Amino acid sequence: MTRTLRTGLLALCAGFSPLALAHNPICQCEPAASDEIVCTGGFSDGSGAPGVTLDVISYEEEVLVPGKLGEDSKLRFKRPDGEFYVLFDAGPGHVVEIDHTEIEAP
Repeated sequence: MTRTLRTGLLALCAGFSPLALAHNPICQCEPAASDEIVCTGGFSDGSGAPGVTLDVISYEEEVLVPGKLGEDSKLRFKRPDGEFYVLFDAGPGHVVEIDHTEIEAP
């Protein structure tokens, strides 16, 4: 019975391993104008992320810009004053944080 259980668990894990490697979250933010930032989110398999939460948060954990990515998987917002980070949150294990110091002109 132990061998059957072990074989079953191995088959189950092997069946789920492609799902674990299917896609990783990707988010990129760039200045769009002198006072704007545009962020684009998606996944490493090339799929977009429309409707995924993307919030701009202060270092004091205050949500400065609550948002969701549009149909084009983008969100445009006015650059906040002070220090902040962008949080792309597509669910457990699918989170990306981008600090304001990483948002530079291409």
